[in-house]
Amino acid sequence: MKINVNGHSTYCYTGGKALDPDQPTVVFIHGVLNDHSVWILQTRYFANHGWNVLAVDLPGHCKSDGEAPSTVEEAAGFIVDLLDAAGIQCAALVGHSWGSLIALEAASHLGERATHLALVGTAYPMKVSAALLEASQNSPMAALKMINVFSRATLAAPPSALGPGTWVYGNSMALGRRVLASNPKVNVFHRGFKACDSYAGGEAAMAQVKCPVLFLLGSQDQMTTPKAAQPLVKAASSAHVRHATVAVPVGHHQMTEAPEETLLALGNFLHSN
Repeated sequence: MKINVNGHSTYCYTGGKALDPDQPTVVFIHGVLNDHSVWILQTRYFANHGWNVLAVDLPGHCKSDGEAPSTVEEAAGFIVDLLDAAGIQCAALVGHSWGSLIALEAASHLGERATHLALVGTAYPMKVSAALLEASQNSPMAALKMINVFSRATLAAPPSALGPGTWVYGNSMALGRRVLASNPKVNVFHRGFKACDSYAGGEAAMAQVKCPVLFLLGSQDQMTTPKAAQPLVKAASSAHVRHATVAVPVGHHQMTEAPEETLLALGNFLHSN
């Protein structure tokens, strides 16, 4: 569906369902050079099991208009504005990689409006190497190959991720090219990486979170290693935020490498109080 947010058309995948004010809502936020489609199994499940689903294309990405966000804070403000525009009072937030930082920052501003916060493949600080930042700007296809090698623990997806025999590396390469080409005015690859690299508000944001937090990590993740999530885990403990950690034996893209395990972890978490 299309939602007008701040004067711009924003695309949200809803699993083919109309928004129902009597159902809880979960917002899925993608990472750098991704779009709503990375959540395909999880969104379809929740949409058909009693949830409103808003899997967003961030502004300036694929089917959404507007200026691509240049900071985590800017993107988080957009998520708050999206909920207001959709008439959603309360929602669970699920974010992957860059999207996890966006979800965290948005939850810190939403207060009691955020019912759950799931951080998938997260890290803080989410530093990007100087070489990869440079490549994302000047040699984006080479950088795309690099991150797809580092992101994957397997090249053969299980049957429930896009279908048996899916070539996950090739699929991710094609998605990255499509997302990059969708905005000829802005290099969303470099802009997204720069936003991750420069974000310094994670611990302060966690201190403002009012809802339970799930850290959903890949034990073989080379992009955002489980160790790199520990500053946020410690910040949650210090702020007495109820939290849990689930590790799945895959790389950075848990949604397609371990789709059923990821869905189970999210389902257990979102059905908890």
